[in-house]
Amino acid sequence: MEEALKLKEISYIPAEGYAAGEMKHGPIALIDEYRAVVCITPNSKVYEKMASNIQEIRSRRGKIIAIATEGDDKIKELTREVIYTPKIDEFFSPLIVALPLQLLTYHIAVKRGCDVDQPRNLAKSVTVE
Repeated sequence: MEEALKLKEISYIPAEGYAAGEMKHGPIALIDEYRAVVCITPNSKVYEKMASNIQEIRSRRGKIIAIATEGDDKIKELTREVIYTPKIDEFFSPLIVALPLQLLTYHIAVKRGCDVDQPRNLAKSVTVE
């Protein structure tokens, strides 16, 4: 969800973050050949749910970028665009997955010609008086 917020803030692309189990409760209705979906699929207890979501997105011709654990051949079969992260304990995976997501967001904004250092219409949440 944090990276969806960052994508909105610096590239001005509407984005939403959802838990794997929420995909079939509304967001799936928005998927078509014009939508890109970033699927976070490290080896975890929700891996099979994410693999199922990827299959659902594919069946609707959505574009998929997967973030997966090194050596995950199943994800490579499901989508062409995979960013691999090192194998790590599931507890620490949010820390590792955040890095490629931040870089992806940054490069999307730069490619769109956005000023990533001074996003428009954002105010400091904390001001010094």
